[in-house]
This record gives sequence, C-alpha cells and structure tokens, in this order.
Amino acid sequence: MTRILRRTLETLGQVFLYLVIASTAHAQFRVDVSGVGLTQVPISLVPFRGQAVSGQPISQIVLADLERSGQFRAVDVAMGSADEVTTPNLSIPRQAGSDALILGSVTPLADGRMDIRFRLWDVVKAQDLGGQSYTVMAGEVRLVAHRIADYVYEKLTGDKGVFSTRIAYVTKSGKVFKLWVSDADGENAQAALTSAEPIISPAWSPDGSQLAYVSFESRKPVVYVHSVSTGKRRLIANFRGSNSAPAWSPDSKNLAVTLSRDGGSQLFLLSSQGGEPRRLTQSSSIDTEPVFSPDGRMIYFVSDRGGSPQVYRMSVAGQGIERVTFTGSYNISPALSADGRWMAYISRVGGVFKLQVMELSTGSLRELTNTTADESPSFAPNSKLLMYATQQQGREALMTTTLDGKVKATLGGQAGEIREPDWGPFFRP
Repeated sequence: MTRILRRTLETLGQVFLYLVIASTAHAQFRVDVSGVGLTQVPISLVPFRGQAVSGQPISQIVLADLERSGQFRAVDVAMGSADEVTTPNLSIPRQAGSDALILGSVTPLADGRMDIRFRLWDVVKAQDLGGQSYTVMAGEVRLVAHRIADYVYEKLTGDKGVFSTRIAYVTKSGKVFKLWVSDADGENAQAALTSAEPIISPAWSPDGSQLAYVSFESRKPVVYVHSVSTGKRRLIANFRGSNSAPAWSPDSKNLAVTLSRDGGSQLFLLSSQGGEPRRLTQSSSIDTEPVFSPDGRMIYFVSDRGGSPQVYRMSVAGQGIERVTFTGSYNISPALSADGRWMAYISRVGGVFKLQVMELSTGSLRELTNTTADESPSFAPNSKLLMYATQQQGREALMTTTLDGKVKATLGGQAGEIREPDWGPFFRP
C-alpha cells in the first residue's frame, strides 16, 4: 500500500493503519541541493574567524541555507583572515565572479557565551550592506547562523528569509512514533511527543507557539493542542467516532476539523480552546483536510462528493462550495501560500503521487518533482519554497523545492519513517 493512500485512510478517520517500517537513518548536517535556478546570486562567505570555538560550522550553515533557497550559489574565494572589521579587497571576490561577500567572527566570552558578528558587502557596488552582532549561549549558535542567512537573504532579494523558522514532522521507528520540532533545515530536532500509537497531521498555530495534532493513543483519532515551549497539551476534540485533520484559522482562535460524530466524515469549526463544534458541511460524502485561506474568509478541503477526491473551497460559514481542481481524478492534501497566490497539492498521476502547484488566479498547474511518492506539502512562510515528504532512491526523505521545481534540497532528519511535515510561521518575539 502506498504512503499516500495510507495517509488518506488515516486523515479520513480510518482506525486500521497499514504502516511500513523504514530502517534507514537520516540524521545529517549536509543539505544536498540539486538543480540550478534561472537567476542565482553568486555569493562568497569566508569562514568566520574563530568559529571552531563555537562547536558549530557557522559559515557552512549559512551557505547551506542560502543555497537551499534556490536564490544563491556559492563562489569560493581566498580572503585570508578577513573578518567583519576588515575593509576587504573586493577585487578578489569580483574577479572570482562573486556579487556579494560575507565576513564574520566568533569570540568566546568569560561567562561562556559567544560573541558572533558579521558584515555583508555588495561586491559589484563596493558597498557595505551592514551587519549584526549576537551574544548567545553555545546552544543558540545554530539559530544565529540561520538569522545571519535571513539577514543576507532579505538584503539581497528584498524578501524575508525563513531559515530561522521551525518545522514539525513525525517519525516512526520500530513501534515508536515521535513528533519532532526542528530548525528549518531539519537539524537540531527536539522530540515534542513520543507515543506507542500513531501521531498524524501536525499543524502549527499562526503565532508558532502551539501545535495541533492527531493522536491514536485513545485507540481512535483524537485532536490535541500542544504548547511548544512548555510541553503541556490540552484535549480539543474527542467526540464519538473519528476526530482528525486539524487546521488553524489565521487568528488562532478556531480550528477546522474533520469529525464523524454524526455518522460521516464532515467538516466542523471548533474553538481552539475546545467546546461544542459548529458543522460546516452537510453532505453524504467524505469531507476532510481543511485549510484556511490566508485572509480567513475561505476554507479549502478535500471531498469525494464528485465521485473521486478533489479539492473544493467554501466560505468560512460553509456556503458557496465550488470545485478547485479539475485535472486528474485524485487530488488531495491542499496547502496555501501565505501570499494567497499558490495552492500546492498531491495528485495521483499514472498511479504515482506527485507534488503539484497551482496559481489560483489563473488555474495554471506545474508538476514539481520527479519522485513518485510525494505527500504533505507545506509552504515556507515567505511563500517561496515548498516542503514535502517523499521517497528518494528508496529512502524516506524530507525535501524542499522552489516553486518552479528547478532547485531541490534534501533536509536532515531523524531515523525512521519520516512523514507529515509542516512548516512553522515567522518567529514573533
């Protein structure tokens, strides 16, 4: 049984699970990037002076982040011991074909903290584009590297970087299921929940403080909301039958869920604090996998009301239902970009499952992958990348792709079968 079909059975509230155990470990630092974008900024990063004392390869993390975005390619240069206080000889990176240069340093402090500084140069214009400094504990060094990449990305592209955001995903190893929260590159993973029963459908709250998910620990699907900072959780939906597929409203006040309490799998709206749900759909079909539009006015969902699973949308009040997908006979797992421009979903094409992206204003479609078991698409909060789970060369993998499908990256991850990724929002202090 394919992973996609298995996941569909679960999100439709089927209790009988058919699970395949994967034994390959995927924990790794290196992010493998493949493909070449149409326009990529050539950039050079000199290893930060003193970075060995930090215990983290800061320069490598920054470069891996930038390359994974599809917007940059690395150019090696020899700049000696140059750091953020150096006025660099920009003819060196210019002759190497680089458009930008990053210099920095790491200095250990007497109290055990690290002083990390960097500066960004526009090589073409010979212009100082500024920099930042951070004083952090050793455990925060990776986060600083991601924030440096965010700074560089925004300065050179004009768009906000997503490298310091977090992702959530689920693994199964042996008989143990774990819900992980990690950096956006899949590293620095922390287990938020460990269970002997399946965990599915993790969904970040819009403020990034909570995760909703479905647990089978009660021997049926039940929805919980989990505080990421404290580890405490609260029961949200444990009605008769199946409770599944939670999706947050943009204001974090409500969750759309799939419940079978009235006999069939239908969509309901429920306060994020729990309580009595309000039914949204009234059909004899299976309605599931809801997701809110960024403005909170619409809910996209999957229904077989036309005879096979397709994506539909309706108002948040459950009115004006209309079909969205028309190409192919099996389309599931919609995900919307934060800018409201794109919808990603999984389509069964010739018996295999492929990641698709649709421009909502025109309906134009693009198939993004050459893999055959794609599932669970999730947009980066800047709408520029998609993350998804798949199988690559027979191995489970978390991957990202640019929206044109030209640049893909395989992320680090934990051991076991990797599934159900969800990309968290921008950090809100």
